[in-house]
Order: sequence, then C-alpha cells, then structure tokens
Amino acid sequence: MSVRMVKCVKLGRELPGLPKPPFPGDLGKRIFENVSQQAWQMWQQQSTILINHYGLNMADKRAQQFLREQLEDFFFGPGAQMPEGWIPEDQAPTAPAKGMPGPQKK
Repeated sequence: MSVRMVKCVKLGRELPGLPKPPFPGDLGKRIFENVSQQAWQMWQQQSTILINHYGLNMADKRAQQFLREQLEDFFFGPGAQMPEGWIPEDQAPTAPAKGMPGPQKK
C-alpha cells in the first residue's frame, strides 16, 4: 500500500496525507485533499489547547461552530502557512539549553 501524498497547505510541501477524511462534508474533503498527517496532528494539539483554554463543551453547538471556524483559519485562513524555514520541533537540531555551553569546537 503506497502512502498518499498531498501538497500541504499548512506546511507548504509534499507530505503524507490523511488516510481518510477526518469528518464528512465539504470541509472534511478539503482537509483530506490539502492537509498532511503532520499538519493534522498540529491541529489536534491546537484544538486541545483551545478546548481547555476556553473550557469548551463540545456538546454545545456554539463551541462546535467556534472550533470549526478556528480549524478553517488554522489551515485555510490568511497567514495559515507556517513561516519560511520553519522546522517541526521533533526535526529541529537540538540547541544547548540557555546558560549551558554549546559543543566545543576542536
């Protein structure tokens, strides 16, 4: 089984896509076609932060609508793409902790 690749709208490059739409409807299809697995994981972390920060009750239609609007902005809103040169934390070179000396050059 080959991995389906998408040109990710969030990360601006070809990456593995989701195995299926995350939910039914046009927005689910749009995410399936334009969002990578990596960017979807970023959204899941972001949505958890929003739910906890605002104390959202996901049984409430207004909370669902708010989260849907945030999701659309996250992927398709102005400035939704990550900054040029952005590297995910798990792929970034490890920097020495503040106050710690860096590696010694010989």
